[in-house]
Amino acid sequence: MEFTTGPKILTHVHKEVQITTYDTKWIPSSARFVVLGSYARATGCIQIYELSGNDVKLAKELETRTSFKCGTFGASGLAERNLATGNFEGYLQLWDLDHAPDKPIMDIKVRTQRRAYTTLWMKAHTSIVNDIDGIGGQTKGYGAPELVTCGRDGAVRVWDVRQKDAPVASFEPAENIAARDCWAVAFGNSFNDDERSVLAGYDNGDIKLFDLRTGTVRLETNVGNGVCSVEFDRKEIAMNKFVVACLESTFCVFDARTFHPRKGYSSATERVPMDATVWGVRHLPQNREISMVLGGDGTLMLYKYQYPDQRVVMDTDGVPLGVTGTMNLLNQQNISTQPISSWDWSPDKEGLAVCGSFDQVIRVIIVTQLNRA
Repeated sequence: MEFTTGPKILTHVHKEVQITTYDTKWIPSSARFVVLGSYARATGCIQIYELSGNDVKLAKELETRTSFKCGTFGASGLAERNLATGNFEGYLQLWDLDHAPDKPIMDIKVRTQRRAYTTLWMKAHTSIVNDIDGIGGQTKGYGAPELVTCGRDGAVRVWDVRQKDAPVASFEPAENIAARDCWAVAFGNSFNDDERSVLAGYDNGDIKLFDLRTGTVRLETNVGNGVCSVEFDRKEIAMNKFVVACLESTFCVFDARTFHPRKGYSSATERVPMDATVWGVRHLPQNREISMVLGGDGTLMLYKYQYPDQRVVMDTDGVPLGVTGTMNLLNQQNISTQPISSWDWSPDKEGLAVCGSFDQVIRVIIVTQLNRA
């Protein structure tokens, strides 16, 4: 399929690396980005790159005992810009990359009382931290600076970065049911200092929406196959819509403005043009209706959401029911022979992004002519 008009997806920098990349993140208010992953000897890697014309330069590199799986700057202020990471052993750590990059400034753990006078410190999760998200630390998002993590142990935990001895909320698997691997989490609905929600996706297709104000499960549904990522279109507004990326060449868009007491949130499933896992859907910070879809065959797909003529209709009982819009493919570009494992739009420059893939290449991508979308 050839797209002759509209936005273009261009590779600005192609940088080969000697690591397996699991996550890439722009450092806020800078021309630098962080790469998180693993060396071939199964040790962890943090690399910091700086944009330099048509290339990138490695500014700092750190090797740790354990491989990194995910990271976020979302719970840190713009002055500190501390990176929160989750690794393959279940540890949640904070890093000051500007002033003390050689070791974490904080290990966030769970404190439990094993005996009357003995304190046992446990990891954030019993095994790999699959995903992490942050909110409240930067200019967007209200309330406390918090992190949310999920793991192979099936737990979803929320942490306040100002305290390190216990999560402020924890949603655990039921004791009599085998734990499902939780693959993805995301914050949303943070439109004032009281409201905040967490969206979680699991390996069997389960989706759960946790209301942090009430400590309850607001939504439980299933999308039919494993959930690779979840994301709200915006974290700092009242819930509008969210997207769920799936294993079997599909992603699902949920209209989150209207909740039906029996049917929940209305949704629509979109099948991508190729037979490949959808590793993620990432909304453009400057325009929440545009998003990049990450293909397991190395293809990037740029979509735009089209709202329906009516967002709410009445069902046969006169109860409001949400209406989902449509996703329109604007362009696609195959950039790799391997899955696109991570993507992060620049929060400062529209159309600029960094992505990692399993072919051991870091790419800086520019999407042009977004005003024509």
